[in-house]
Amino acid sequence: MNRIFPMVLLVLGLPITAGMAMADDVPPEVKPMSGVPPSPGSQVTMKNYRDFPMSRWSFRNAGAPLNVVMIPRQGDIRVLPGPLNPEIGERQYTDLHGRKLGFDALFEANFADGLVIVRGGKLLHERYFHGFNAHAQHIWFSMTKSLVSSAFGLLVEQGLVDLAASPAQYIPELKNSGFARVSIQQVLDHATAIDFKEDYTDPAADFLRYYAPALNMAWLPGAADVQPGETDIYGAHDFLVGFVKPDNKLKPGAAFDYNSANADLLGWLIARISGEPLQDFIQRAIWSRLGAEHDAYIAVDRAYMPVATGGMNSTLRDAARFGMMIRDRGAFNGEQVVPAAWVDATLEIDDQLRGMMAANPKYGNDPWIAYHNMWWVLDDKAGEYCAVGVHGQVIYINRSADTVMAWFSSQPGASAAGNPDFHSKLAAARALAQSLDAEAPGAPLPKR
Repeated sequence: MNRIFPMVLLVLGLPITAGMAMADDVPPEVKPMSGVPPSPGSQVTMKNYRDFPMSRWSFRNAGAPLNVVMIPRQGDIRVLPGPLNPEIGERQYTDLHGRKLGFDALFEANFADGLVIVRGGKLLHERYFHGFNAHAQHIWFSMTKSLVSSAFGLLVEQGLVDLAASPAQYIPELKNSGFARVSIQQVLDHATAIDFKEDYTDPAADFLRYYAPALNMAWLPGAADVQPGETDIYGAHDFLVGFVKPDNKLKPGAAFDYNSANADLLGWLIARISGEPLQDFIQRAIWSRLGAEHDAYIAVDRAYMPVATGGMNSTLRDAARFGMMIRDRGAFNGEQVVPAAWVDATLEIDDQLRGMMAANPKYGNDPWIAYHNMWWVLDDKAGEYCAVGVHGQVIYINRSADTVMAWFSSQPGASAAGNPDFHSKLAAARALAQSLDAEAPGAPLPKR
């Protein structure tokens, strides 16, 4: 007998807007996991791990509430000399709540857990808050999409995949799904016109009944105890095959509609085409070649398959190292990790991509000009773009300023869209990058 669960209490995804907790709605401060054993009121659980302030502990210990698999580091560590400019933390900026604060204080006031600023190959500034530290991993959430897209570029370079082809050409199980009529490029751009919306408020929605529990990153009664065969949707791949249908009112490629299912499909394509589990492919092709300082790990779904849409965890410096490799057109230590042409393609923004972002009302007041290849683009000419995850996770890249900043957060509000906590940090980072470049201009942008 298939089991259906009527209510979900926590979900994963970027564009949450309904019922978001903002700074003014934060509950009284509780120190998570206080005491040995923890007091009942401070106990972190699968049910509350995304509730602030419990998230301040769980986001840096995601292997406790979630199931994970390892992505080990390998080789020599890429040393980051510094921090060289601690005065950066005192520079004054005004956030979107109207508070004039030092850079560090602004990030802390807007729920950052830590931040790293790198220019060229040097660490300019680093700061951690609320007990977080340089040796602790933190969940990336949807920044994972940008990592998975970067890995996918290796298959494109090898001629193993055609971006104009349907995903069903490589995964025949999708032939009756909503993905059969779309191109892989449309998957990368979240322009798939599928009849599945990330509805977080309707308990009868497919997302809440099937996708969220299949991802195993959401809590609802009994979901974790379901065994294969007891439900049609056990893991995320089952959902992609069995529940995602085309929206016949829309044409693929006509609209940007952010949807986590697209990234899980991309991770499946990597595994199917390469013949390797996604976590092993990422480890071999990227993580082992970054000069990473620490092992990473990735959350898995109910079938113990890696969650490509939002499961990556690493230390903050290692997140910055990944950003540095992308800033440098996929190169590290004289070796091409990710194809330069693939990295450059993210910044090839045409009128169609611009128009799709402009037409999406969720982002009307946000600074993004486009979403392309699972990256959020701010300025294509300057090479300014971001990997973004819920609750305030960001890798900020600015090629023209030769700068990378990475920060982890435990924002009470999940979504970046219209979120002053999120955009206060992003605006300050952009302003700082501009001032750093004005003080000492970076190297000329490479020709593309």
